Amino acid sequence: MNTLIENPLYRFTGLPDFGRITPEHVEPALRALLDECNAALDTLEETVEPTWASTIERSLEIAEPLHRAWGAVGHLLSVQNSDALRQAHQAVHPDVVAFSLRFGQSAPLYRALVELRDTIGDTLTEAQQRALADRIHAAELAGVGLDEDARAAFTERARELSGIQVEFSNHVLDATKAWWLDLTDPADVAGVPDSIRELYAQTWTRANPDADRPATGADGPWRVTLDIPSMRPFLQHAENRELRKKVYDAHVTRASSGDLDNTPLIDRILTLRQQQAEALGYENYAAMSLSRKMATLEGVDALTERLRAASLAPAKAELDEIRAFAADHGFDGEIEHHDIGFWRRQLRESRFDFTQEQLKPYFPLPRVLDGLFALVHRIFGVTIVAADGEVPVWDDDVQYFRVVDDRGATIAGFYLDPYSRPENKRGGAWMNDAQGRWRRGASVDLPIAYLVCNGTPPVGDRPSLMTFDDVETLFHEFGHGLQHMLTVVDDPDVAGIAGVEWDAVELPSQFMENWCYHEPTLIGLTRHVDTGEPLPRELFEKIVAARTFHAGTFMLRQLLYGATDIELHARYTPGGDRTPFDVMRDVAATTQVMAPVEHDRFLCAFGHIFAGGYAAGYYSYKWAEVLSADAFEAFIEAGLDDENATAEVGRRFRDTVLALGGSRHPSEVYRAFRGRDAEPDALLRLYDLAPAA
Repeated sequence: MNTLIENPLYRFTGLPDFGRITPEHVEPALRALLDECNAALDTLEETVEPTWASTIERSLEIAEPLHRAWGAVGHLLSVQNSDALRQAHQAVHPDVVAFSLRFGQSAPLYRALVELRDTIGDTLTEAQQRALADRIHAAELAGVGLDEDARAAFTERARELSGIQVEFSNHVLDATKAWWLDLTDPADVAGVPDSIRELYAQTWTRANPDADRPATGADGPWRVTLDIPSMRPFLQHAENRELRKKVYDAHVTRASSGDLDNTPLIDRILTLRQQQAEALGYENYAAMSLSRKMATLEGVDALTERLRAASLAPAKAELDEIRAFAADHGFDGEIEHHDIGFWRRQLRESRFDFTQEQLKPYFPLPRVLDGLFALVHRIFGVTIVAADGEVPVWDDDVQYFRVVDDRGATIAGFYLDPYSRPENKRGGAWMNDAQGRWRRGASVDLPIAYLVCNGTPPVGDRPSLMTFDDVETLFHEFGHGLQHMLTVVDDPDVAGIAGVEWDAVELPSQFMENWCYHEPTLIGLTRHVDTGEPLPRELFEKIVAARTFHAGTFMLRQLLYGATDIELHARYTPGGDRTPFDVMRDVAATTQVMAPVEHDRFLCAFGHIFAGGYAAGYYSYKWAEVLSADAFEAFIEAGLDDENATAEVGRRFRDTVLALGGSRHPSEVYRAFRGRDAEPDALLRLYDLAPAA
């Protein structure tokens, strides 16, 4: 084993050396860093004074080496998962959690922070005051005010909770990897587009490297997995109804049986969260969670009801449309869940006269990136520069880019990991920080982001061809990245997305999605992979017309997830007569026009709330979408075809929403951009859903 000096995770500066990090490096580096951090905290507790340097700056300095190393390990766990890495992570995870809790529960540090606030707090900058208040509140939520016995119990529950959440996530990844459907009869892939058959053949070939011959899209064999780029088109296109049912049932029952069953973990997570909240004096976990957000429980319920009431009647009409369309096209029977995607896709294509397969050749990833970067340059005044080879990466498909301002100075950077790798990468898409902005004297650590998607990888010599959904997802995650990268705040606690109330975090990401429906932007990021022609205007118009297709149904689906989350964390009693699945079914009775199948176990794979940061916060997608819809209306009012006006509003958006991060309350930041609060019905206008009378 290498010495600590040679260990790439030990006290590294800058970005991780992903080319050198192995699972064997994790435990020695982290244990050494934990020893050093605990010793440094001992000293701080003995010497801390109520000054900014002694409390905030010294705390950041102590935690930074551990934060960098643990962040790199956590990132690799998401994008390069392996049994060895899991074991290494699990070996040190309890001790990392224990140190985090010890730091948060430090009474001497807490007293110094409170004294700092009460004595000279009003002389600090607004950003410093926000950072200080957040540190104090975080300490209180960590149990700093509890007596010794209560704090010990709180700490033990926190350790258990953190470990269970990792286990939950691993179960979902393993369950997704463990299921596949191999097909050899061409009749079983009837209706599936050629490009998707090629993907299925490629997936089979990668799983069977010793086969006599590689699979082909035309002849098979084909492997369908539960990865979204594989599963979704099968449910939308496969004519074999029984196979669609098999794939659908596998999807909604992931991680709900056998050794990977998350059912017992769900109740345990909810129980522990409730106990933690009660220990801190909150009625329930939702109240505790919302104490760090913009919304109140009453506000969440009111927005949910406003959107539900406006969406329910349209959603009922949309389901009736599907049933009538299917009957008109020869379907004789009751529409079930595994039929919805298949018939909705055909109805959509019939109504708007285009298919997703028609669109994909126009969206090769390299061209989409060029168009996205051109938009960012046009409205925000920054240039994205390819920088492959400048930093180590964890996979050959990962790209690196620098962000350059109008003076030619590099102000940020980001990694892009664009493709699905079911064997070692979790599903979904996300942005995370590799490094936050931090001014240290005369030097500044520049913000660096991880942007991770799960698009279709290149097939053969053709580049990755994106669905329109993939394009929207890329714009969404890039919006998160922009808020992280374009911050001008120097205090790392409130720079970029740090310190931003969780229900405002989705504002920049959802705002960016709107540009996918702006004609010059969308056509500018297209080039047909074979002909080089841009997207025809008539296709663009059809895309725009289809944007609000079945908007009521899709709105209700998000409300189902958000309302279930709130019910579980505000009004559900773990261990009682009702199960979490009963709660979801009860919510579905008022938010869905088609009841979930009896065996639906979606909650067992709902990592957002059981393994991520959205517990009692999934409503945030809709809360922030109100802000993003209203924000985009500012550009519409200025004139989207007026480049100077668009750039002026874009610069204001950059200088407020993207630049100020968590240094001010989101309401203040939004008013600085818009001149007023957001209009709640902006979201309904966006989707042509009239407010309920």
